[in-house]
Amino acid sequence: MADMATAASERMPDILKGALEFTRALLPARWRPDIPVVPVVRLSGVIGVATPLRPGVLMSTSARTLERAFSVRHARAVALLINSPGGSPAQSHLIFRRIRQLAEEKKLPVIAFVEDVGASGGYMLACAADEIVCDVFALVGSIGVVGGSFGFPKAMEKLGIERRLYTSGERKVMLDPFQPEKPEDVERLKAIQKDMHEHFIALVKERRGARLKGDDATLFSGEFWTAERAIALGLADTLGDLRGTLRERYGEKVRLPLISSERSFFGRRLPGIDLADAVARHPGLAEDLLSALEARALWGRYGL
Repeated sequence: MADMATAASERMPDILKGALEFTRALLPARWRPDIPVVPVVRLSGVIGVATPLRPGVLMSTSARTLERAFSVRHARAVALLINSPGGSPAQSHLIFRRIRQLAEEKKLPVIAFVEDVGASGGYMLACAADEIVCDVFALVGSIGVVGGSFGFPKAMEKLGIERRLYTSGERKVMLDPFQPEKPEDVERLKAIQKDMHEHFIALVKERRGARLKGDDATLFSGEFWTAERAIALGLADTLGDLRGTLRERYGEKVRLPLISSERSFFGRRLPGIDLADAVARHPGLAEDLLSALEARALWGRYGL
């Protein structure tokens, strides 16, 4: 379309060309096809862990934002601004798939920019991009699966507390924190984690392909690296920041609108990630505290 417009412009008399240029200059930048635009979507926080003050990254709150970003007129690409230590594998994969579906549908390249951390599920989100750009101090990788819990059977015994639990399935109370740990339960959990890890590895290999330079034992050990080491291993592509990189590629006039959740007529964000709505969705103070501690622990793994 741009080539046709240029050809048509070349055939116009000078007076019409001048009028066209004058009219174009009066248009808002977002309506001008000659000014490149790269919409930006921020994916920041623990994936799948939501608290009133830290909503995290969820499919339910990201899907519409992604759809809006990929629907921006005259977009040259879509940028993902990623800062996440990971979290829920399922939520990570759902968001990954939605990004890839939209990219293929709209035929737009996707560029991921990793800020502090793009690890575990955060790295899975980055893999949805065609290119991964990292800040020099970013931490990248952690391609693995982790799970944890606590055990209280000895404390309960000292306090004289009796555990009463009734089930209709012998595996229904697997790894119950109030009962002694059973080796067969741990073995079962590790088998599940192994399956999930293999799916994660396959995803990374599919998306990064020949760019991967390390051996499997190194790449998929669950270790994480600084940006330069991650680039050397083929897990990322280059150093840079969003504004500088996109200006270099698309020109100084490139527009970088941040696509956030939609607001209703009265200004509230949709689909409900503001504080009031988050409190309504998470009324349990104890549950919120546990979620906050879980999120803090995930960030703490990376010294943040």
